[in-house]
This record gives sequence, C-alpha cells and structure tokens, in this order.
Amino acid sequence: MYRRSAAAAVLLAAALTLTGCSSADDGRAGAARTADPKPPAPSSVPDPADATTGPTAAAPPDAKPTGPVLPDAKLTPKTGSFKENEKKYLSGRVPEKTDPAAVLQIGQETCQRVERTAKRDKEAAAAAVISGEVTGARDAITLLCPEQKPVLETAEKGFGDGPRTAPAPGTYRALTQSTTCTWEVKGKDGSVLASGPEAPPKPGDRITATVPAGADRFTSTGCYAWLPA
Repeated sequence: MYRRSAAAAVLLAAALTLTGCSSADDGRAGAARTADPKPPAPSSVPDPADATTGPTAAAPPDAKPTGPVLPDAKLTPKTGSFKENEKKYLSGRVPEKTDPAAVLQIGQETCQRVERTAKRDKEAAAAAVISGEVTGARDAITLLCPEQKPVLETAEKGFGDGPRTAPAPGTYRALTQSTTCTWEVKGKDGSVLASGPEAPPKPGDRITATVPAGADRFTSTGCYAWLPA
C-alpha cells in the first residue's frame, strides 16, 4: 500500500471538494475510513444511499472528480509502479496536482473495511454499502478486491432509508432491529396502502415491510437498509 504524504493529503482534500459532494457527506466519508461500519442498533444480524427508484435499484455509482484529472499517462507513483487493475481504478479519478497513490489508498481502505466487516457478517458488509456508510465500494470492489463481489451483488439488491418512488412490489426486511424503524407505502392518490410495524417492535424483533402492487411511494425512517425478504 502506498503512503500519501501530508502535502498530498491536503491537495486531495482540496480537490475532492470540487466533486459536488456536500461537506456533510465528506465528513461522513472521512469518518467511515477510520473505523468499521457499525449498526445503529443491536441486531442478531449486524446492520448493513438513498435512491428514488424501485427497491431493487443498485447502490449509487462511485463519484469521480468533475474538474480536470490527471491523464492516464501521468498516473505513476513516486516509487515503483501501479498494477494494471490499480491503473484502471485510478483512470479518470485523480484530480490534477494530486498524488495518485493517495487516491489509490482510499480505494484500498474501502476494500479493507468491506473485508473486515464481511469476515464477521457478509450481510452487514452489504448493508454498510447500501446505506452509504461505506462509500466508493462499487469501483473499489470491482477493480481492487474482486473477491468481495458477493457483498456488492447483495448490496445491489437492496435500498436505504428515505422516500422511494415506484417501489417494486414484494416483501422486504429491514437490516436493523432498531425500535425506531417505521415505514409507509402510499398510492398515487396519496392514500396509505400499508404501514408498519403494526405494533412497537421490541429489541431483537425482525421488521418486514410488504409493498403491494401499484404502490407509488415507499418511505422508511430509522430502518438503515432493506433487502428482499
């Protein structure tokens, strides 16, 4: 693993602010790189970004710089060389005047976090990707740690908290056992088609939601992430 210098870290932080990410997201991403994903509530299955499509929508794509980036010919470390898969990961991802090794390290750290969590519980690792707690997982896993592709495949079947339009019908389970998890399904006329849980959940209860055909909107709060039941 390549070590980034203090100067490179400063340049990287400045450049990444041009990507359009909010300061809140940056703060969350920075904190996420320092520790393994942690569930919001105790669960026998450890808890695993919000989209506005059906519940089977894939995790959001990795963000890349919107400003000038280093051409592939200049993607070289100060010492040694990058592997072919590392070059593919870095292509179009390194802002100008930024050390490519620093950007690569972020992807490697993402892989490490996914791997550490998956060793304990693969579903928890997928949930962390779904919720956005682990960012940049799609390209990192695909190009830097393909052995974790099962985690990514599971994450792409799920969706996170928040409003979703045109949800696919079916039964889903919340990847948390938080007693604050609530959900609601509405039709096109705004009427409530279903909501839950029917009774206040107790610690350890499994929370599920059934989306009927013709639903127009699914909204959940405090449920962290969902997967098909």
